[in-house]
Amino acid sequence: MEKLGKPKANRLVFLTSPFQGHINPMLQLATILHSKGFSITIVHPQFNSPNPSNHPQFTFKPITDNLSESKVLQGDILGTVKALNKNCQVPFELYMKQMTEKEDSDDRISCIVYDGLMYFAHTVANNLKLPGIIVRTSAAAGIFNFTVFPHPHQQGYISLLGWKLD
Repeated sequence: MEKLGKPKANRLVFLTSPFQGHINPMLQLATILHSKGFSITIVHPQFNSPNPSNHPQFTFKPITDNLSESKVLQGDILGTVKALNKNCQVPFELYMKQMTEKEDSDDRISCIVYDGLMYFAHTVANNLKLPGIIVRTSAAAGIFNFTVFPHPHQQGYISLLGWKLD
């Protein structure tokens, strides 16, 4: 019988958004997967970075987001998310290229696991021919709302007056 060697792909790269209700579930999922034998790299914007000392078993990599705290504190969540997706794509892709070029056969990237707010990661994963998994950190009730009201602005339940969705 043939001996089974180490898995060839065992590193998961998590891309978190900087919002606390999104960081915590991603770190919890990373902790569970780490306990199953995966190596974990957490890539995160500089704004509202997670504390690496709380998870010494993970590798943390901040990426440039070009956000000022005053811009984020203005309360324009949609604008902040759009700015994160615009500003973080290039630094994230450069970092991922560096990781794939220097990886060894015992520590290859299995997948990019990214927060749904960081949708640019889908493009990066495709460009690098890596699997990508989107994680919705919303509560079950929030996800249920999407099934009941899939297009609330088109149905007249909410107004997006002044918000451009591009």
